[in-house]
Parts: sequence; C-alpha cells; structure tokens
Amino acid sequence: MCGIAGFTGRHLAAPILLDSLSKLEYRGYDSAGLAVRDGDHGTEIVKATGKLRNLSEKTDQGRALPGTCGIGHTRWATHGEPSQQNAHPHVSSNRGEPASDANVIGVHNGIIENYQELHEKLLRHEYTFYSETDTEVAIKMVDYYANKYKLGPIDALSRTMVRIRGSYALAVMFKDYPNEIYVARKDSPLIIGISDGESYLASDVPAIMKYTRSVYYIGNLEMARIRPGEVTFFNLDGEEIPKELTEITWDVESAEKGGFEHFMMKEIHEQPHAIRDTLHSFLAPESAGEPALDLSGKGITDEMLASYSGICVVACGSAWHVGMNAQYVIEALAHVPVRVELASEFRYRHMVLPEDTLVIVISQSGETADSLAALRKAKEMGLPTLGIVNVVGSSIARESDHVLFTLAGPEIAVATTKAFSAQLMTVYCLALQLAKVRETIDLDTYHHLLQELLSIPDKVVRILEDKERLQWFASKYANAKDVFFLGRGCDYAISLEGSLKMKEISYIHSEAYAAGEMKHGTISLIEQGTLVIGVLTQSELYEKTLSNMVECKARGAYLMGLTSFGHYSVEDTANFTVYIPKVDDRFMGILAVVPLQLLGYYMSVAKGLDVDKPRNLAKSVTVE
Repeated sequence: MCGIAGFTGRHLAAPILLDSLSKLEYRGYDSAGLAVRDGDHGTEIVKATGKLRNLSEKTDQGRALPGTCGIGHTRWATHGEPSQQNAHPHVSSNRGEPASDANVIGVHNGIIENYQELHEKLLRHEYTFYSETDTEVAIKMVDYYANKYKLGPIDALSRTMVRIRGSYALAVMFKDYPNEIYVARKDSPLIIGISDGESYLASDVPAIMKYTRSVYYIGNLEMARIRPGEVTFFNLDGEEIPKELTEITWDVESAEKGGFEHFMMKEIHEQPHAIRDTLHSFLAPESAGEPALDLSGKGITDEMLASYSGICVVACGSAWHVGMNAQYVIEALAHVPVRVELASEFRYRHMVLPEDTLVIVISQSGETADSLAALRKAKEMGLPTLGIVNVVGSSIARESDHVLFTLAGPEIAVATTKAFSAQLMTVYCLALQLAKVRETIDLDTYHHLLQELLSIPDKVVRILEDKERLQWFASKYANAKDVFFLGRGCDYAISLEGSLKMKEISYIHSEAYAAGEMKHGTISLIEQGTLVIGVLTQSELYEKTLSNMVECKARGAYLMGLTSFGHYSVEDTANFTVYIPKVDDRFMGILAVVPLQLLGYYMSVAKGLDVDKPRNLAKSVTVE
C-alpha cells in the first residue's frame, strides 16, 4: 500500500520521482505529492488528488520543480479522506499550508497505531495540525525530539521509533541537512539503490530498476542516512551497522507491459515461464537417473520433513487460497494433517499447536502485515517456520527459519496471477517431497507425479491458446449482478480464487461454495439467469458436483462448467463448457485457475474498468 520514492544526486529530482512513482501505481493510491529541495533555497511541495498524471501535469512533468534532492509519495487513505490536505508529504510546520521552511518534511507508509495518544501529547507542546493523518503526527514527533533535545536526524528518528507503535517506512528531509534523506523502517518495505554518485529510495524494486540494480534492503527497526551515492545504516541505538549490496537480476522488460494492453494479461501469459522456473529451482542437479526434487539446497532436509507431525499454513487473500489447495494435496499425498488459517485471525488466536508443527507463511511480497505478524507469533511459540515468498530480501524471507522462493519475477497488476501459480507449484513440490520422505507413495508413483508437474507449463500454454471463447462468454455476462462458484475438494479451493478474481477486478458480487453446501441456505439466492460456475476437475467428485449444478439449473441458473478433456457429459447439463488438459487430479488446480483468471479479466475489460488498479485495493497490504 502507498508508494515512496526518493532521490538525491546531480539530476533534477522531480522527473525521477514521478517516474519512480509511476512504477508503483500498482500498489494502489488516491493522491500523490512531491517535496523537492533546491540546495539552500528551500523546499517546494506540490500535491494532487487522483491519478499521478494530475501531479505530473501540475509540475510540467517535474520540470517546474528545481532541485536535486527530493521525496515523493502515492497515498492509499487510512486516516482521513483522500484530499490534497491529507496527501503526503507532510511537514512539521504548524501552518495549515505546507511550508517550505519547515524543519522536517516527510512521507510515510504504514499505520501509526497510537497516533491519537501522540497527537494529544503534541497539542500540549503547542503543536497544531492541518490534516487528519497519522503521518503528520509522526513527522511532528520527529520535529519534537529534534527541537526539544537538540538532536540530530538519526537520534531524533530513533527516539520517535521508540515512541510510536505500528508499522512504518519513513523518509524525511531536515532543513539543516540539504541533499540528504533520512529513513526509518518497521515492517513496511523500503529499498535503497545507488549508482554513479546518486542515490535512490523506493518501496519496491520496479521503481528504481531503470536507474540501478544495486540495492540495499534496510532491516526492521533500522535507519539510514542517504547522500548522493552514499548510504550509511544505523541500528535503533544510533550505531553504524554494515550492510551488503544486492544485485537485482530481473529483466527491466519484465516490469513493462511488453505489448499487452494490461499488466494482468501479460502476467497471465507469463505463467508457463513462472511455473517452469519455480519447479526447476527445486529439481536436483541433472544426473543419469530420472528427475528428482531436492529441497536440501534450500535448507530443508529430508530428516526435517519426516519430523513434522502436522502443518499449519498461514496466509491472506489469494495466498490463503493456495493454502487451501495445499491442504487437500498434502493430506492426500503425504498423509500429514494440515490446517489453514487466515493470518489476520491466527495472530490473535490462542492456538495450541504441537511443537513439531511446521508453520508455512505464504506471501507474494513477503511484507504482508498480518502474515508477518503471524510468522513472528509462530516463532514466539517456538514453532519451526517456512516462508514461501516471491521477493528476495523481504521481511518474511529474512525472518523465516527456512524459505522457498517463487520465481515469478515482478508482478505489477494488483490481482495476482503468475505469483499465485508459482506458489501453487511450490506447495505441490513440497507435498510430493513430503510424500516421498514419509514413504506414503512408492518411487514409481513419485516419478510419475513429478513428470506430471513437469508437463504443466506446456498445458497452461494450451489453455491460453483457446482464450477467445472465454472473451466471448465474458462479454455476454459482463452485466451479471451475482455469480456463484461451486466445487469440491481441490476444486473448491480454486473456486475461492476464481470468485476473488471476479470480485476484485470486475466488481461483480461473487461467492464460492463447497458444492455440497449450496443447498444449505444459499440456493435460495438462485433465480432466473443467475450465473453459476461449476469447477469439475476431480474425477471422484465429478458426478456429485454435477448434481449440485443440476439443482441450481432447476431454479433458473445459467451454468458454466469447467472440466478436463474427456468429461464431455457435462454438456448435457451446462450451458457453456470450458475444457482444460488433463493432469493428475491433485494438481488440476494450477490449470483450472487460468480460465477463471481470464474470465475475471475479460469481464473487467468488457465493463471498461481499470484492470491493473482496481478501486480500493493495494498490491502489498502492509497495514492490518
């Protein structure tokens, strides 16, 4: 949520800040602003509501703002409505209008949980407030410590960090320290890049890939002083700490649309590549024998896998749906009991888990606030932890006992597609290795199932080659008011994801149900023309799910069936059928989700909506 950009160097800062912020638009925002320092001549602040182009036009694409040091921000409202007054950057000045001579100017991602308490404290010290934001409170707390105790930037920031509660990535400029930016981090992501005597700051890698591939990941409860081409890191005690540069290996083109109309469609088409790369990263080095998985290189030994009495998957949103799918697959293959918990609930429950329970935390960004908090709770409980994330250097990757990286590359569209599929492939590999180690399958079955996994990327390609039929169907039903997804077992888990895609990008109300539950109340909502999508890829459950669809059709529903080639009898019931290639039933979800992604995409396009940046949503949810 929100986006931070910063720059200090030789070039004009504002055009670079606007360009960096444009690469962070996928994170979701409702207003934007810049603060640019022109040496000793003061700082100019410009804000605008709505799209980033409004800020760009207001500043003549940044050329109207002189200065080579600045910070920028795209805001996703948490405290206070979207408005120019509430937009960042915020200042320590007591005047209602942002003042160029303010002692402290800053931007902030995250939430200050005790902002009301701090607000009252500052009022007692003759501070006044012009916005409704918690960020203004944070900036004025920094100013309070700098003024009251005559502290330098790092000491003022550290005092503030000790005093405030919540999550934050703070980037601030001080009046008496031209050409310098100071940052502090707790839970919210932040990276710093350097190149050729210039320095860059951002919430995510795509924002600065155009300028540098050499980045630092600032750790939790750490601070940094950023000068042109120079970065110094400090711990909470104000002591300098060493930090190693990381080289970004992504292609610049992977963060661009590449000829597609939207990032989401591009990323749907990148799924075969993401799935293949992720799977191959878990394969043992080539040998004369048959392919085999090897997770020991990731620090996950066979002995460890054999020692767990159970697994608890913790995640949010689409990652939680991956966990639901994992539950069915792991239990079926490895006979290990699995429970799946929403991270936002797990962190507040008083759970009793055996000490040999493996807690798996799944997150695309590795910064999801609730998932990170759940991970920390699991560690407090003394439980072994495994992170499944897409971002090297992210908080969950660093703090988990072990980590499996998905190789999806940067995912820009808010609605996840390729990261979801890469996560599914990861849990499939984990399930298969668990089954082998625990000897719940024989070696012939193990090799057969691995060959099935290796066949999946090409089968996704085949699905994408037949997407035009879904485009036609989506245009026909784009005005639907309610859509219901039905499935059993793994099909239910994928139905949850299909329903979420429908909701988040087409704004059509949709619900997913375990098909057998539909008749326990919800079927009363079915009326003439209601679209019901049945997912029928599980052979043992095919007839039962089909019967549930018949019950809906008898009440006027229009039926779409999604099944594998060979199940042609579905056409006797469904009004429209989509077929996908066959793979082992336990892995069908990774294929079945693709048509559902396309359906949500095409419905959104047919309605003329902003597919990549759906309303009210953010890519990386770094607040509760």
